Amino acid sequence: MKIGELAKATGTQTETIRYYERENLLPIAMRTESNYRVYDSSHVERLAFIRHCRCLDMTLDEIRVLLHFKDAPDENCGAVDALLQEHIGHVVSRIRELQALESELRSLQQQCSPGHLAGECGILGGLANAALQHNHMPSEAHPPGAHRDIGVAPRPRNNKRR
Repeated sequence: MKIGELAKATGTQTETIRYYERENLLPIAMRTESNYRVYDSSHVERLAFIRHCRCLDMTLDEIRVLLHFKDAPDENCGAVDALLQEHIGHVVSRIRELQALESELRSLQQQCSPGHLAGECGILGGLANAALQHNHMPSEAHPPGAHRDIGVAPRPRNNKRR
């Protein structure tokens, strides 16, 4: 199948498929004489696996590790369990962050008194005050390179164009 058919079969944008190829998550597809990529059922299966892992909020590095073990069925899978345990910790932290977010939004909403002018809006005033006090640094839920050292060496970059 061509890339458009793979995209349709898996609900994935064609640019995402190309990106996964560049990131060595999907094997490079064979090319026809007219230079079209040609995919088979193994690409569909692997792409479905990647997409499901992404639905579980796994990073590409985490997925890369999982794919390594999927491709090496004779290796000990202890690192897979360790990766999942660490990911669960990230999810638990994220849930706490989202609960705090919900609490903050509900608190802001309680400052609302419908019918006032925007200049007297309790929500806008609360947001302005909080903005001056809030730490706007990004969350540490998944720091760059998380899990890269679990089970596999750093991935090779494939910069070759075919």
